[in-house]
Order: sequence, then C-alpha cells, then structure tokens
Amino acid sequence: MSDPAHALTLQFLAWVAEGGRTYAQAMEAWRSTCPRLSIWEDAILDGLIAFDNGPTRNQSRVTLTAKGRAVLRANGHARGNKATAAPRVGALVR
Repeated sequence: MSDPAHALTLQFLAWVAEGGRTYAQAMEAWRSTCPRLSIWEDAILDGLIAFDNGPTRNQSRVTLTAKGRAVLRANGHARGNKATAAPRVGALVR
C-alpha cells in the first residue's frame, strides 16, 4: 500500500517499537489537528498500540500490541530497528 497515511502509520509504529516512549512524548510528536492525518488516533482505534499505566497519564508508556508488531513485520520492519525521530506531521502536509 502506497497511501501516505499508511507510510506514516508504519513510521509511527517503528518509532514506538524503539521503546521507552511515554504518552506525553507521543502526543507531542504525533498529535495532529488535521483530520486527514490522524495517525495517533487511528493507531489507538485500530488496536496497534496500548498504554502501560504509569504514575500519571503523561508518564504511561506507549507500547505496540501484537497486532501492531504484526503490521510492522508484514511491511518489512523488524521490531527493534532504529527509526528516525518522529516528524512534525504539519511539516509533511503541503
């Protein structure tokens, strides 16, 4: 699939797979006000990511679900590969 949103979803999942991401970090890096680029929200709704409870919501860890790992593997990404830093979504929209 060459859909730009699919490519961003894969990049987001690879970024999460690096590990150690908090809810606050994910919101900062991936939140978008553009209804056409709802990568973060779609990953939650599609069951690709989950949250390990932390002392506060912002400190909760974002993790891949089994489904999220399977999507990465099916698209040629090995879990644990280093991904680039998450882009500002607004910077990608032209």
